[in-house]
Amino acid sequence: MADIAIRQMKLSDVDAVLEVEKSTFLAPWPRDIIVRELTDNDYAHYCVLVIDHQIVGYAGMWHVIDDAQVTSIAITPAFRGRKLGQTLFLHLLEKAIKMGAKRLSLEVRVTNTVAQRMYRKFGLVPGGIRKNYYTDNQEDAIVMWVNLS
Repeated sequence: MADIAIRQMKLSDVDAVLEVEKSTFLAPWPRDIIVRELTDNDYAHYCVLVIDHQIVGYAGMWHVIDDAQVTSIAITPAFRGRKLGQTLFLHLLEKAIKMGAKRLSLEVRVTNTVAQRMYRKFGLVPGGIRKNYYTDNQEDAIVMWVNLS
C-alpha cells in the first residue's frame, strides 16, 4: 500500500508542482505565478498530494469572505484513474468549509466531462459559461458551484 498524504504546499515544492502543471495543462502556469500565489496572496491556499515522497498532484483555491474559488487542481497523468483527484478535491472542500466559506465555485473546460462528473458527485452544478475562457485554444468554461452551508 502506497503512503498517501496531502499537505500544505511549500516554496520547495514549486519545481515538482511545475512538472505536474506541464504534464497536465496545455498552458501551464509559469513559476512566478505559483511563487506569487504562495508568497504574496493572502487569499490563496494550496496543497500537494504526495505518494511515497513524490508530489503527484496539487490543488489550490482562494478564500475571500464567504466564497471559495478553486484556482487549479491537477494529478500527473501516470497517477490518474485512482480517484486521487476526488481525494484532493474533497480536501479543498473540507478546508473551505472549515474556513467558513458559504459557496465554492470553479471553472472547468466544457470538454472535460470526467472532471464535471466528479464535481457533480460533490454537489456542484453548472451556473453559467465563460466564453473563450482558456487562452490555449479559446475553449469555453463551465462555471460550477455549490452552496456549502
